[in-house]
Amino acid sequence: MFSIRTYNQISNKGLGRFPRDRYQIGPEVAAPQGYILRSHKLHGAAIPDSLLAVARAGAGVNNIPVPDYSARGVVVFNTPGANANAVKELVLTGMLLASRDIYAGMNYVQGLTQIRDDAEMAALLEKEKSRFAGCEIQGRTLGVVGLGAIGAIVANMALELGMKVVGYDPALSVEAAWRLSSSVEKMDSLQSLLARSDYVTLHVPALASTRHMINADTLRSLKAGAVLLNFAREEIIDTPAVLAALDCGQLRRFVTDFPVPALLGRADVIAMPHIGASTAEAEENCAVMAADQLMEFLEHGNIRNSVNFPTTRMARNGGYRLTFANANVPKVLGKVLAVIADCNNNVIDLVNQSRDDLAYNIIDVEQPLDSCTLDQIAAIEGVIRVRAL
Repeated sequence: MFSIRTYNQISNKGLGRFPRDRYQIGPEVAAPQGYILRSHKLHGAAIPDSLLAVARAGAGVNNIPVPDYSARGVVVFNTPGANANAVKELVLTGMLLASRDIYAGMNYVQGLTQIRDDAEMAALLEKEKSRFAGCEIQGRTLGVVGLGAIGAIVANMALELGMKVVGYDPALSVEAAWRLSSSVEKMDSLQSLLARSDYVTLHVPALASTRHMINADTLRSLKAGAVLLNFAREEIIDTPAVLAALDCGQLRRFVTDFPVPALLGRADVIAMPHIGASTAEAEENCAVMAADQLMEFLEHGNIRNSVNFPTTRMARNGGYRLTFANANVPKVLGKVLAVIADCNNNVIDLVNQSRDDLAYNIIDVEQPLDSCTLDQIAAIEGVIRVRAL
């Protein structure tokens, strides 16, 4: 029986994936092997010895101290792409709100409460509607920074709307490239993208390398009068630099899902309350993906969409399964295989993958692995965590 501790309100569609005859699930379960959560912050919280994996129902993992979990051999999963359509639709909403003064026009109409006559209101609106005129997005150029799961479908959507699209992503994966239309023009630098774009939308993770990537220096390359949209992470924007660009007219509007006090009360800022993934469908998709990844790891040791360990999968071909995580240094796998051989056990199949400073291994053997063998493997220098499945 596996124990899964839940944090936040997790979609029942996701929690329903766990078979109740094999899983105990709830916010108070003891000795959990897995966590499933959304925005709950784990920084400063003790890591139970029983914990094997954390599944974040969402893309970002800034609420999880990933290095601390890596050091304990705890796999951290996220759910990239599960909320992509919800964010894509909000990006489109943001572009339309920024291109036409829809929000101000709606507020104006709602303020006409003193008028009681239909004809009077119609005449006034006909006279005043030019105050809220704007431009169409068709034919304009959208710059997409980050062409992963969300950025790629945003780019494809913009093409379907008749926009020109340029993209920049120095870490573009093969999988992402397959999703991306060949009509998207790839740019060699962020600065070249900014110089070409009428609208710029950001879809990069919050990393040390992306912190304040939109700053005073990069904004100097921005096409005058452009619109900037941030539905990625707050940290990639240098807010004072964005405000300065708005004040001088280099930037016409800023649309963000991450408001801070300095942005409030400005007509050239459209701020939303972090609702990029706030749809019933996105929450269900994230919860289902998180649950499935957690089950696949706990039951079979397979890893997909981990932010700290390499993607590692192997089909079951009979026998008994051993998994272990280790520091990515030489000779660890050889020493483990030697222990297995000394126990007169035969390896059926194995896979070994590494990612930065960590490695992960799945080994299927013919005979069961006793506790003495597991203890010998755990004692090998560099081995972080061992499991027999």
